[in-house]
Formats: sequence, structure tokens, C-alpha cells
Amino acid sequence: MKVAVVGATGLVGTKMLQVLAERNFPVTELIPVASEKSIGKEITFKGKQFKVVSVEDAIKMKPDVAIFSAGGSTSLEQAPLFAAAGTTVIDNSSAWRMDPTKKLVVPEVNADVLTADDKIIANPNCSTIQMVVALKPLHDKYKIKRVVVSTYQSVTGTGVKAVDQLFNERKGIDGPKVYPYTIDLNVIPQIDVFTDNGYTKEEMKMILETKKIMGDDSIKVTATTVRIPVMGGHSESVNIEFLHDFDLSEVRELLANSPGIVVVDDPANLKYPMPLDAHDKDDVFVGRLRRDESQDNTLNCWIVSDNLRKGAATNAVQIAEYLAAKHLIGQPVEATV
Repeated sequence: MKVAVVGATGLVGTKMLQVLAERNFPVTELIPVASEKSIGKEITFKGKQFKVVSVEDAIKMKPDVAIFSAGGSTSLEQAPLFAAAGTTVIDNSSAWRMDPTKKLVVPEVNADVLTADDKIIANPNCSTIQMVVALKPLHDKYKIKRVVVSTYQSVTGTGVKAVDQLFNERKGIDGPKVYPYTIDLNVIPQIDVFTDNGYTKEEMKMILETKKIMGDDSIKVTATTVRIPVMGGHSESVNIEFLHDFDLSEVRELLANSPGIVVVDDPANLKYPMPLDAHDKDDVFVGRLRRDESQDNTLNCWIVSDNLRKGAATNAVQIAEYLAAKHLIGQPVEATV
């Protein structure tokens, strides 16, 4: 299958190439695409060198699928050009997520909404993806009324310049800053810009995207998103109120038997999910499962996942795998979801 990766030299684009290789996606021809300054540079994929090409050249090569991680404005401008040429676009930016004509997909949750006519498919926000993977089996069984989530998000979610800022500060180097404050030994309770209602755009993404992916506008969601000085992934404290009561042991079993989830919940032996353990893994890790003793039918849990993998690259590749397995693009391969 002919695969274009748009934004191939960025932090997420590089991770997408890694995930495509690791999961043995049937790439017969790789087309790396990046900004003008990167055209002609070489990237390595499965031991071979590939030259970065322009968007125009990539479109002429008619890839079966183009996985985008190049920012919202680039996606708005270039995704329709690929789609018009018959390429299926899987876009990692926020550009198309809340467009009512576009599908917003987490394969473990709602891959079945996809059809051959979907030429631009949106990859959700990283913090939303890991949460809905855990919410889906619980919603199916107990019916979710309300979700209260507080996030503890890795600097990798901002990009390589944020990682540089953290390590420069750690070494005492005065370098460029992408955050308005020091991030080392600090937490910043702001991710993205503030909106008129006092929430940040990141918080509103979690609220709106959750409803769309779960296909249920009745689910009430409120979020506080926080940047912390860690690398391996995003962590979330999630409080879930259900319509129906639950048994904790049944919840553990339900989650453990759901695709994409690893339950790490053994407080007696100090076992719980942490970003260090989630780093470079595709799973969503769930632990600290306990009743909210202040309210009926309510569960507390802790959800951790690598935001560059399941939160971005892996989810996009899984969408491509599903499309291929269902003969919606290219030649069929075995789905992993």
C-alpha cells in the first residue's frame, strides 16, 4: 500500500513512522512529506532511506492513505487536496474533529462508523483517546451519566521545543520557551488558550470529543487539563457516575477483557499505572479503581497512556489498519483491533 506521512520530520510524524514499521503495516511505497525547508532531506524507514517530498509531488503519486501530523492550518489546506485525488486522509490535528461531516474515530470505540466514502477521518485529541478507550466498556454496561476528569499531561504533547525547554531548565540553560512559565519542578494548569467560558481549548476538546466518539450527547463531561514536567505519557484522574450500580470486581474484569486496556490495580503491592511504564507502549493502562464513597454509582480510576503512541500515532495507524482490513482502502490486511 502506498502511504504518505505528512509532517514526517516532526515529533509525532517520526513516531508514526516507527509505529507503521513496528506493526508491519503493508507499506509498499512510503512518501514522507514535510515543510519546504525539509524537502530533499532523507528519513529512514525499515532500514531504507526515503527523500522528503513536497505536498504537490505527494498528491501526484496518489497514495492510498495519507496520515497527517502537520498542524491544523496545514490539514485544512492540504487534506482536501489529497482527498480530491482519491487518497484517504487520517488527520491528527484538531482541524476536522468537530466537523459534523467528518468521523472522529478511536478504533476500540467506534471504528464501525467508517465507510469507503470517508476521505478525511479525524484522529481525536490525545487525552480524549485514552479516556474513551476505558469509558466505552463501562458505558456499554452501566450507562455513564457524568465524567469529571483532571489530566496530568506530558511535555511531549506540546512538541520537541517543549521537551527542549524542560531539559534546558533542568540543566540551568537559558533557552527558548514555549510555555509562559518554567515547567521544570512546576505544573501549569493551562493547556492551549482560554475560551470565553473559562475553560481552555484542551478542556473543551475533551468535553466535546468524548460525546462525539461515544455517540451520546447525554454524557456530561467536565475537565481540568494540566501540564506537568514528565515525558512518558499523559495521566488522568477520572471520576465516572453511572446510571446503574456496579461491582468493583466486575469492573476490573470488564476492563481487563476489553481491547487496548491493561489493568494495573494492585495497591497492596504498590502497583498502579505510571507514565514511565506506559512509555513507548500502545496500551491504555487503568488502575486505582475504587468506589467514590461520596456519591452513589460512582467510580474513581487512574488512566495512563503514551500520548505520542495511542494518543496520536498508534491510533492513526489502527484506523488505517481497520480501513485496510475492511477493504475500504488498498489491499486487505488483518485488523489488530
